[in-house]
Amino acid sequence: MKNIIKTSLIGIVVVIGVLIYFCAYTIDEKEQVVITQFGKVIGETKKDPGLKFKSPIQKVNVFPDVLLEWDGDPGQVNTKDKKYIWVDTFARWRIVNPIKFLKTVGDVKSAQNRLSEIINSEMRNLVTSHSLVESVRNTDRAMDTFQISADSGGKNNVDKKAQHSRYKIILGRDKMTAAIRMAAQPKLKEFGIELEDVKIKRINYIDKVRKAVYGRMIAERSQIAEKFRAEGMGKASEIRGEKERELQVIQSGAYKKAQIIKGKADAEATLIYAKAYGVDPEFYAFLKTLDVYKTALGQDSTLVLSTDSDFMKYFKDMN
Repeated sequence: MKNIIKTSLIGIVVVIGVLIYFCAYTIDEKEQVVITQFGKVIGETKKDPGLKFKSPIQKVNVFPDVLLEWDGDPGQVNTKDKKYIWVDTFARWRIVNPIKFLKTVGDVKSAQNRLSEIINSEMRNLVTSHSLVESVRNTDRAMDTFQISADSGGKNNVDKKAQHSRYKIILGRDKMTAAIRMAAQPKLKEFGIELEDVKIKRINYIDKVRKAVYGRMIAERSQIAEKFRAEGMGKASEIRGEKERELQVIQSGAYKKAQIIKGKADAEATLIYAKAYGVDPEFYAFLKTLDVYKTALGQDSTLVLSTDSDFMKYFKDMN
């Protein structure tokens, strides 16, 4: 009898455990639950966190009750002013009617696909209806740009001149994204989705246009660099010319001074020679002749002279 009672108690506990497993569920503070029975919604959405109970034949459908992220794929768009660009958008959304959400899209993954279709469509409609500057700027305030140029006078190497560019902005980037949200929200409401915000994450030219823009930028910078180089070469030539001129002046002055000193030295030497010649002309002539002999007559020198030549007169006198 005791074994029967024990077995019965164990069976009751097992049954209760199975019932709790299939009937009990919990709701997190970040979740909301819709109960269905054979695909039909039972009751209202449950959002209060805690332990809950249901029938074993009922199904618990859990949905996030927090802000969700949608990150779209970059899409190619043609603006009103015929600029081909890539637009990358993102959005934040939440499930506000889980019952309607369950009946229309079923899960978050399917909802993401619907968001992509609707938001991308509205984004394209708005971007193609406005010029590129509308997607980039928010206001039509004057935009300062700087153009680098070289000073032709050689006083400054770089001259920065501010130029003001003005565009007529009708919407601007912030209002454009707000308009995308307003246009997409009514279409998402039927899915139980509320679109909190839409933003343009990035805008860029398509590859072909971007390469052309980069090429133009490189050409402009190359032109500026060539201008700098040309003016630098001109300045270098000017400096070299000035150096050559100063060098010619210095060399001319030095040559003139050297000639003056040399002329004075020659005059002084001539005066000394003249004084020496005046003291003893015969002895002076003899010394000068010996100097000539020393210079003109070497070991291998050969002279053919007449016996009456004055060049050999001192040899004749010695004989």
